[in-house]
Amino acid sequence: MKKELGIFILLVVLCVVTGFENPRFFSEANLADIVRQVGLFGIFSIGAGLVIITGGIDLSVGSLISLTGVLLVLALTEWHWAWPLAVAFAIFIPMLLGAAHGVLITKFKMQPFIVTLCGLMIYRGAARYIVHDTTKGFGDGSGFHSLQQFANGTFLGLPTPFTLLIIIVAIMWIVLHRSVYGRYLLAAGRNEEATRFSGVNTKLVVGSAYVLAGLLTGISGILFAFYTNSVSPSTHGNSYELYGIAAAVVGGCSLRGGEGSIIGILIGTALLLVLQNLVNLLGIDSSLNFAVMGGVVLIGVLADQLLRNRGKGKGGR
Repeated sequence: MKKELGIFILLVVLCVVTGFENPRFFSEANLADIVRQVGLFGIFSIGAGLVIITGGIDLSVGSLISLTGVLLVLALTEWHWAWPLAVAFAIFIPMLLGAAHGVLITKFKMQPFIVTLCGLMIYRGAARYIVHDTTKGFGDGSGFHSLQQFANGTFLGLPTPFTLLIIIVAIMWIVLHRSVYGRYLLAAGRNEEATRFSGVNTKLVVGSAYVLAGLLTGISGILFAFYTNSVSPSTHGNSYELYGIAAAVVGGCSLRGGEGSIIGILIGTALLLVLQNLVNLLGIDSSLNFAVMGGVVLIGVLADQLLRNRGKGKGGR
């Protein structure tokens, strides 16, 4: 909890400083936009965090979001599927691909970096090929107005993506921190070999993390498609995997695996997006967004390394 509290205090301080520098930060419109963005990015960041907890990494998130968006648009506007079937299809495909990642990593002992890097290229290329590299939109939304309004509207008084994020956070918090599966997930990340010798099917546990990541990425992909109202396969979701990794690392997930929390990932996502909002409100060149994010990740990893070294030093004494 110390990490989460420290990150939360940093988030509050950053919000206060940003509001002091530019009062527009606390305007209703700006806060609503930040909350919606936190919902959009937070959902797939939880999936990225689960993978990192196992000691892996997922670089295919942005490309999967693009592929999901393309398939959803086609299913709704050209194949004329009923929207529940289209949504189920758009979620199933990322889950299936996540399962493929899990099999390649656990059964064939391939490195997660290589597997998901190949996925990044394959899925982006597939998305572009399917629609001949053209932008696809939802048109007038005929036949799925209710779904479109739900995705872009509010639910329980909050932007729909944020409400869905809170529901997912509650579920995943129980799964990770209050279930046997969650303990196995953390144990496999700390020491997979020792966990396997203790009788845990680590292949299934680690592989399932990639399936869950695919599920959450699929949900995000649907929300992003409706948020932008069109999908350009060459740029849609570009580099979003970096946001997921950054949010998880800033939120306390160790890239070595075996450590992390759902609340921490949520706070990490909010911190990144407030930083991005700060850059925009202060009129700083938007090209520095990635530089800021890179600096934050570097600081997060450095802090993790220093804390580990400090812990080892105390243990040695």
